[in-house]
This record gives sequence, structure tokens and C-alpha cells, in this order.
Amino acid sequence: MRARSVVLLAAAALLGAAGAAAFVVRAGLYDVAATKPHLQPVFSLLETAVKHSVRRRARDIAVPRRAADAPGADGALAARRGAACYRVHCLQCHGGPGVAPEPMSLGMQPLPPPLVAAAAQWKPAELYWITRHGLKMTGMPAWQHRLGEADLWAVVFFVEQLATFTPDDFAATLAAAGHERCDVPEGTVAASPLLAASAAGGAAAGPDAERGRLAMAQYGCNGCHTIPGVTSAQPQVGPPLAGFARRTQLPGGLANTAQNLERWLRDPRGVDAHTAMPALGLSAADARDIVAYLTRLR
Repeated sequence: MRARSVVLLAAAALLGAAGAAAFVVRAGLYDVAATKPHLQPVFSLLETAVKHSVRRRARDIAVPRRAADAPGADGALAARRGAACYRVHCLQCHGGPGVAPEPMSLGMQPLPPPLVAAAAQWKPAELYWITRHGLKMTGMPAWQHRLGEADLWAVVFFVEQLATFTPDDFAATLAAAGHERCDVPEGTVAASPLLAASAAGGAAAGPDAERGRLAMAQYGCNGCHTIPGVTSAQPQVGPPLAGFARRTQLPGGLANTAQNLERWLRDPRGVDAHTAMPALGLSAADARDIVAYLTRLR
């Protein structure tokens, strides 16, 4: 009898908490404006969740040797690539020694942290996981579809050095990177000139529908289309993609074949000069994965 009372009390407490949460949400009581920081308990909860989640998922990642130490590797090139990628993709939000983040970053909540202390807070494998996969509930994007394995690790090793830089050292290091580019990869580790032995999931051989589903979210396809299996706010910009495999034609009058669909995804304006569909910079591998997913939507 006592056990039953405890269960009923616990159930009542859960229902009460759910009802209170529903009231707060429906009444609009929680202020979502970025002009006001999260409440400290909310911020602390998110920070703790991130810490434990990253540590769990990064624990089996094998860290490659730094390019400067690897036999036959070009350490100077690795350093330039790390600095170049940081300058192009990281500096705007995280700043650096003597360099403030861009104004748009300073207006974000939660605030992107300075990375000068990152090496003291995170292991290299954890920095790699964060850089590759990004962080939900923050503004940190995933870079796995935009940087090759070599560049992901080059960024990690560069971030590890930030605490050793003076402002003058930092400025000189970025300047030494010159016009080194940090381009979108073609989706293969073998194409990278540095750190060819990657950790934790380089591109697998052959198209994969599940990778395609995840890639569609990373390339922002769900910003315009409602896609089965991909979370979105039910946008109305482009047509919903349910039943895509049953369609006989693609835009521009192309037959709905895998080859034509890949061509359309990578160069929409080349197929139909009047389309509003932008080129998203898909690598060939990512485009094939997306084709594999779309052709399953019946």
C-alpha cells in the first residue's frame, strides 16, 4: 500500500511538472530574446550536458600524430592550413589573442567562448568531435561536410597552440598563412595532403542513404523543404519532398534518374537558369548520399 502511494505521488509530481512546463511554454513566459542571457540554471544545465555528451562520444577517437611530427609530412603546410581555416571559419565568432570576435558573435546567446583556454578544458579528441559535429543549442556549426579530415585536425592542433601566442605572434601566424585556401573537400580522406590516417569516421565507400539524410540537414535543405525524417519548421519555400522517388521529372525537364538528380543538386542554375534553388557547394560524395536518401522516399 505504501509503495503504491509513493508511485502515485511520483506520477502526480511528474504530471504537475509537465503541466507547469506546458503553461510556461504556451503562455510565452520564457523570454527567448538574445538581448537577455539564459537564466543561470538553464545555462549551467546546457553547459553540463555539452561537457558530458562530448566526452562520451569522443572517448574512442584516435588522435593522429601532429603533421609536424609525422615522418615525411610537411609541418609548415599543416600550420598554414590550421591558421588559414581558423582565420576564415573561426575568428569571426571566437576571436583570438588581441582580436575581438565580430559584432554578430557578441550578440549571440550563449556567447561563443574564446578558444585561448580550449586546450585546458578539452582533450584533442574532444576538440575534434566538437569541430566536426558542432553543438546543438549553440551557434557552433558542424564542419564535417565543409572541411576535410586534414583540415579538421589542423584546426584542432592550431587551437591547442592559441594559449602560447602573444597578440603579435597570433597576428604574424595568421599573416604567414597568406592566401592559403580552406576549401570544401570532395568527401574523401585520401584527397587530403595531410594527416591521411583519419580518426572516427572518414567518408565511407559508396552512397549511403542515412548519411544523405544527415547531410540534407547540414546543407540546409530543410530550411526550404519539408523532408520526411529531417527535423524542420515545416517551411513553405520549396515543395515538400515526400514521395520524391515517384516523381518522373526534375526541374528543367530532366528525367528523375540518379545521375540527373546528382547533377541538379550540385548545379541547379546550370540545369534551370530561372530556378531560385541555390548551389550549396555539395561535394560529389555528399550529393550521391543525398540522392540515395531521396530515391527511398516513396
